[in-house]
Amino acid sequence: MSRLVETVVPARLGVPFRWLLASSWVSNLGDGIALAAGPLLVASLTDDARLVALAATVQWLPPLLFGLLAGALADRWDRRRIVLVVNVVRTVVLAALALTVAGGHATITLVLGLLFLLGTAEVFADNAAQTFLPMLVRRDDLAVANARLQTGFITVNQLAGPPLGAALFALGSVWPFGAQAVVVGAAALLVARIALPAHPRDPATRSHLGRDIAEGFRWVWHHTAVRTLVLTIFIFNITFGAAWSVLVLYATQRLGMGEIGYGLLTTVSAAGGLAGTATYGWITRRVSLGNLMRIGLVVETLTHLGLALTRQPWVALVIFFFFGAHAFIWGTTSVTVRQRAVPGALQGRVGAVNTVGVFGGLVLGSGLGGVLAEHWGVAAPFWFAAVGSAVFVVVIWRQLRHVAHADEAAAPLDEAPAEDVTGER
Repeated sequence: MSRLVETVVPARLGVPFRWLLASSWVSNLGDGIALAAGPLLVASLTDDARLVALAATVQWLPPLLFGLLAGALADRWDRRRIVLVVNVVRTVVLAALALTVAGGHATITLVLGLLFLLGTAEVFADNAAQTFLPMLVRRDDLAVANARLQTGFITVNQLAGPPLGAALFALGSVWPFGAQAVVVGAAALLVARIALPAHPRDPATRSHLGRDIAEGFRWVWHHTAVRTLVLTIFIFNITFGAAWSVLVLYATQRLGMGEIGYGLLTTVSAAGGLAGTATYGWITRRVSLGNLMRIGLVVETLTHLGLALTRQPWVALVIFFFFGAHAFIWGTTSVTVRQRAVPGALQGRVGAVNTVGVFGGLVLGSGLGGVLAEHWGVAAPFWFAAVGSAVFVVVIWRQLRHVAHADEAAAPLDEAPAEDVTGER
């Protein structure tokens, strides 16, 4: 058992990292439950494609509205305390949602409002939590530490959580939200065990919040690799958000897979992510970061095209498997490049700029997806995503060379020891 623990969580990463990993995995289980249960609850209250897409929008909008503020505060305040307080708030909101559903008082307006509150709370928790890792592990260990966190994300958020959420919803719509409240509360208790080093920013250097936020933007603008990553994720999430905002309707109406089948799509995607972990070390030792990004964008474009063309559940499941592998490799590489490049005192604000890019694209895309699906059917957002992604791949292709030269002073991913990266995202 001790050898297994050492393999999964090497002692050199430290005890605080193990608490962080445990908290992350537990929290991701709750998020995975909600990944299936949230859209299913909305779909049970309305079959209007615009309202179903709006449910995705109200969860993706808070990072766009509050992400920059969350980043500035994470660079000012006690980061662990932020995560603790916000997770307590999330637990209370989830309990209120469960009680509302149990009492039969859930309306689409109320549910959308509570989803917005949950999304807002999550912005502050996630932004502060993502700054923990560079404070807890050595720079050369960021790749393997991120891989451990991402492996947990795949196994419990995407592999175990969604089918569990769908199964609980099938038993009764109150169960998944009650379960998530318990899980988020447990994650807060685990965060309380983490001992962080001193805040990397001197309190005497604090300025006006607006200037702090502007400093984060300036840093991103002048760092070519990070700027390229933010721009890429913004554009690609417009196309991704358009398609995925109506995924529950696509699965149930076009593919005829039902509630459990909808959860199965995410599960198969997670299985693809696990396959990505098995090849991650091999890939990063042989493919440059720039080419890795290029391949990922092509895979995502073909994903949208394949889903737009098919009506067969088995074909969609195969596509989701390969998409899951792509998402794992892209996500781990992107976050590692950013964490290696960004100074500790700017981690919150630069992470917030990236978050605004991520969710700004999702919000714009989900709005488009609802309109497209309402007027031309649930396959229309996937056609839009395929064409839009193809155009952007051509535009951004040469710019991705900057990613290959990011953080040249740090040990590149493809030089990491095989035992540290094999099987990781």
